[in-house]
Amino acid sequence: MNLFTDIRSLVIESLDTMVSDGTLPAGLDLRNVAVEPPRDVAHGDMATNAAMVLAKPAKKKPRDIAEALAVKLASDDRITSAEVAGPGFLNLRLAASVWQGIPKSVLSAGLDFGRSEMGQGLKVNVEYVSANPTGPLHVGHTRGAVFGDALASLLDFAGYDVTREYYINDGGGQVDVLARSVYLRYLEAHGQEVAFPDGTYPGDYLIDTGKALKAKVGDAYVDQPEDVWLQDVRTFSTDAMMELIRADLKSLGVVMDKFYSEKSLYGTGRIEAAIGELDDKGLIYEGVLEPPKGKKPEDWEPREQTLFKSTEHGDDVDRPVKKSDGAWTYFAPDIAYHYDKVDRGFDMLIDVFGADHGGYVKRMKAAVSALSDGRVPLDIKLTQLVKLFKDGQEFKMSKRAGTFVTLRDVVDLVGADVTRFVMLTRKNDASLDFDFSKVLEQSKDNPVFYVQYANARICSTLRKAGEAGIATDDVTLGAADLSLLDDDAQLSVAKKLAEWPRLVDIAARTHEPHRVAFYLYDLASDLHGLYHLGKSNDDLRFVNTSSQSATHAKLALARAVSIVISAGLGILGVNPAQEMR
Repeated sequence: MNLFTDIRSLVIESLDTMVSDGTLPAGLDLRNVAVEPPRDVAHGDMATNAAMVLAKPAKKKPRDIAEALAVKLASDDRITSAEVAGPGFLNLRLAASVWQGIPKSVLSAGLDFGRSEMGQGLKVNVEYVSANPTGPLHVGHTRGAVFGDALASLLDFAGYDVTREYYINDGGGQVDVLARSVYLRYLEAHGQEVAFPDGTYPGDYLIDTGKALKAKVGDAYVDQPEDVWLQDVRTFSTDAMMELIRADLKSLGVVMDKFYSEKSLYGTGRIEAAIGELDDKGLIYEGVLEPPKGKKPEDWEPREQTLFKSTEHGDDVDRPVKKSDGAWTYFAPDIAYHYDKVDRGFDMLIDVFGADHGGYVKRMKAAVSALSDGRVPLDIKLTQLVKLFKDGQEFKMSKRAGTFVTLRDVVDLVGADVTRFVMLTRKNDASLDFDFSKVLEQSKDNPVFYVQYANARICSTLRKAGEAGIATDDVTLGAADLSLLDDDAQLSVAKKLAEWPRLVDIAARTHEPHRVAFYLYDLASDLHGLYHLGKSNDDLRFVNTSSQSATHAKLALARAVSIVISAGLGILGVNPAQEMR
């Protein structure tokens, strides 16, 4: 049930009637007619822009259209008033019975309330994390992991067929550096003194990997030249790091559907096939690029390279795919990887990148546009940096990692639920301050506590009602006389519940799961406010043994809030608290 969609349907039906009776001309495009909450709640419950949108094509004054539309809408039992405002906006007020029916709809649908068929089963690939397999995930990866996972769950809730995917960057030189670093730990495990040259990975997390390599091969690689052990140690080290990364992700509640290896693209003809596809479209040529901006001519050495005409698909400059020495650029395997996604039949691609990949957005979109002939959209979401604090002071580095704070550091300190919720309290492209002290505070200023406490408070209320002999099952509450919910504070909570399906559609359409976190905080605030009013007004107290029918109605409202909070937290990957400890 989406009440906003229902009222929009009423508006469209009324407009069709106005066409039939000659008030409006035929052939009007009604796609941009919207029904949404008014900017000022004092103006009403909903507002429609229909008159403003249709005035020009209908060649009529917007107020004239709005006034005629108001008459049509006011004849519906759900509408108590339709008032024209400003140049032609139409503000609507709905009958109390409409809002009173919302808790029953929530109780009937359960956790599926707000689920949408917007996605129509379209196949979506959400690629996120995709960190180099050279060590444990750091806090920057944590934000990308949380964002990507919540977005995937949101899209699933909105009716898409979602695949969660991790692209293993195991084809580049950084994996050779990992292998050399593990080899040093392997020598150390044999009792040798070692030094880590600049550019290697000195973190303690490789100590166990070095010991494991020793346990596997004994002294076979000790003091051997690199060509003897590099490839084997490279594979061994990558597997060990991916096992570590999988464990890190699991601690955060992230489980991927597919891990895709970059290395699998090399020597298999896949890169050649992708570039060949672009070549067949006339988008590959040999040429020399202009020097980068800011480069002095004497610093620039023009070289002929194999280039992709990415400018024909929205990029600023054409991009090299093969170097002058015949080696592939970093961009080439990425093209092949996305070509594989297109070939797998996905209808939409979403990549979640770190902030440092901003320069990669246009070229990647151009590649997908070219490879799919514009059929498959690619949305790239950048996650900005996370600044860590504790008691207002910058959080120190992890000794185990050597150079950064790890995902596991964060989860061990505050837990997966807190980590995930807090990471979604800002839009992905805004920087985020994460204070380990503040995120554990039990106050309204801590959004995760405030939302969890709302659910726990409802669960406690239902338990106490049960102990008093009051039935609290969903069937009983769903049959309650909800017309007894007649106070403005109660109706306000019902109105907030009614926004949930619309919020899901908007968040899924814009790929913005942070909207769910914001909504849950507002819903929790309304619930807490109603609870506190009950302390001074027995009529608003959730459990009032003097009137079982009124108690059932109020408990139905509270239980509906708990269901929506649980569904929203489920999208965010956070467990709803039954009690606070």
